Order: sequence, then structure tokens, then C-alpha cells
Amino acid sequence: MSYIDDLRKDIVFDTELCGFPLKFHTTWGTFSPREIDEGTLLLLEYMKISEVDNCLDIGCGYGPIGISMAKQAPHGHTWMVDRDFTAVEYANKNIRVNRLDNAEALLSNGYSHLPKQQKYNVIASNIPAKVGKEMLHILLTDTYERLQPGGTFYVVTINGLRKFMSRNFKDFFGNYKKLKQGAHYTVAMATKEG
Repeated sequence: MSYIDDLRKDIVFDTELCGFPLKFHTTWGTFSPREIDEGTLLLLEYMKISEVDNCLDIGCGYGPIGISMAKQAPHGHTWMVDRDFTAVEYANKNIRVNRLDNAEALLSNGYSHLPKQQKYNVIASNIPAKVGKEMLHILLTDTYERLQPGGTFYVVTINGLRKFMSRNFKDFFGNYKKLKQGAHYTVAMATKEG
């Protein structure tokens, strides 16, 4: 078998997230294919999920955030979306590998392919640094509309975006709470009041 044939094989690794042993299949071209990235690990450390929450992971990649949410909310449902078809394919594979029947991954650019009437208790995202302010404004507007009253939006960003996120969370949600600033990443949240 050639070197290229080996590269085409799934990358498979075991890890523990939020106290659950999990297995992930990934491939080259997905974000952080060999291990869970530092930002995601920090985000998962600070998110609060109840057993009945309906959750959404925006920009799910191969699924570590969404799968962790689904494990913590066995009596709710978790949707995972990404605009990359390979990410969605692997997220669905990882949902099956980890035997979850309360999660699904869909191809969607933000909320574009999600039912408008669907509301969520918790929405989370590891926001890419290069997504652009226009897409972030669309994302924040749509997130506010789709959260249940009292619902929470959790994000992790590179530290360079923390002031931008603080300003925009206050503009869109009326509140912002920094949960943790690490060496490279900041975890923050906003709540839909009312």
C-alpha cells in the first residue's frame, strides 16, 4: 500500500470529553484531525448542559462539541451543522460510532438549512478566526432569534476576537460574560433574557 493510500484512511482516536469516553473518525482536511483542539477543550470545560436541553453546534466539524452536548442531554436533541460536506459526513459517522440516537448533523451555512421554527436551549460554536464580521453578524442575529428565552450561546474564539465578541454580544443580546481567558482562546457566553 502506498503512502497516499495510507493518507486516505480514516484517522481514528479515542478521547474523553465531559466525562464520556468517545471515539472519533476524522480525515485530512477537517479541522484538527488528530486530536481535539485546545479551543474546543476549553469551551467544553465551561458549558452547562441539562439532560433535557435541545442543543445546536454551529460549525461542528467532525462533531466533538455536538457529540459532547448530546451525551450530556440524553432526553433532548442535538443538531450539528457545518457548511463543509466532509465535516458533516464525519460528524454523522461519529454520531453512529458513539451510538447516539439523539443527534444529527446537517449541511448548513449557519442556520440556512434549519427549520425557522426550531428553538434551542443551548447553542455553541468554536468560531473560526477568519469567518468575517459580516458572517458573525448574521450568526449572532440568527442565534438570538433561535434561542429559547433563558437560552445560552457559548463561544470560544482566539483571544484577538474577544473584544469584538464582547461588543457584539452586548449589542445583540444585551449581555456578555467571559468565562475563561486562556493563553490563546477565550470562552464567553450570552443569555437570551426574557
